[in-house]
This record gives sequence, C-alpha cells and structure tokens, in this order.
Amino acid sequence: MIKRFLAGLMMAGLLVGGVSTASAAAFVEGKNYVRLDKPLPTRDKTRIEVIEFFWYGCIHCFHFEPTLKAWASKQADDVYLQGSPALWNKAMSLHAQAFYTAQALGVLDKLHEPLFAALNVEPKVKLNDEGDVEKFFVKHGVDKEAFRKTFNSFGVTSQVKQADARARTTGIEGTPEMLVNGRYRVSSRLAGGQSMEQMLKVVDFLIEQERAARGS
Repeated sequence: MIKRFLAGLMMAGLLVGGVSTASAAAFVEGKNYVRLDKPLPTRDKTRIEVIEFFWYGCIHCFHFEPTLKAWASKQADDVYLQGSPALWNKAMSLHAQAFYTAQALGVLDKLHEPLFAALNVEPKVKLNDEGDVEKFFVKHGVDKEAFRKTFNSFGVTSQVKQADARARTTGIEGTPEMLVNGRYRVSSRLAGGQSMEQMLKVVDFLIEQERAARGS
C-alpha cells in the first residue's frame, strides 16, 4: 500500500513537472518575447506591472480593448495594468495628451472607450487638434476651464514625454504591445499568433515567471 502511495506521489510529481516543463518550453525568449537589456523602473515594486502600449486611433487596439479589460479583471492583487500611449507623430502626441488629461481630471474610466470609438467607428467625430479635443471633453461633461488648465499643464506634458521615452526605450514596433514588469516586451507577432489572446498567453507566462523569481 505504501509503495503504491509513494509511486502515486512520484507519478504526480512527474506530471506536475511535465506540465511545468511544457509550459516553460511553450514560449522562448528572443522568439516569443524580448528581454530588455536594461529593465525599466516600475511604479510599484511590490507588485507585477503590465503596461499596454496603445494608440486611440489603432483599430487593433480598439478591438483588443474588451479582451484586455476582461483579462485585467481576472488578475490577482499582485498584478496591475496601466496604459502607455505610443506617439510617433503629431496626431498620436495629441491623443496621448488627451489620455493624460482625462487621467488627471479623474475621467479616464468615463472617456477611455469613447476616445477609442471616436477615432475608429465614429467618422463624424474629429480629434485633429486641441480645439476638437476640448469639444469632445466638454461634450462628455468636463468643465471647459478645467480642461484648458490641464491639457497643456506641466504634469500632462511631462507624462507625454515620459510615455515617448518609455516607448523608445522599450523598442516597440507597433500597437498594441505589452511590457511585463519593466523587463519583457511582448507583441502579437512575437507571440507567434494572429490573435491578441495569444499575446496575453505570453504575458500570463511571464507573470508566472516573475512570481517564481520572487518566490510568491
């Protein structure tokens, strides 16, 4: 009986080990994700940070948003998600300002999805300059003077510059892409799949890897 019990434990250990090995072999550094030469600092050292690089005008980001939102809602307390706008041109810089203005005014949860919709499925809505963005914010209940004080404020412009530096340092090649705990860059192309879900599988793998390194 004891021999059978021990054999069972050994078999269970082999199975667990097999799953672990299979998982570790599923995604490969340099192929499915990129390790940064120099990790970026994270906002909260006690938790695992996941950053999404996005642009409001990116149709792939727009379609990814519901999936990402559902994924984030299922994460444990030791993981947190934050957005980081990508900005390679004047329009993207303007929309990054809109993101950080909404965040500063405490209305990001209210305006995040409408901003995506405005640039992807609502052709009558224009967000081509500061005046357009102001009208959009006011239409969604933001005080005009509060918007004007915030949009070009030092705090917002500093965050836009930081987002630009973050994207350049990370070496992102498109949107959406993700950064896990300041160390690993992931994209759907690197993940080896055409779906954004595949990218999140790599993110999940890297989160577990970070947990293991912390011993948690």
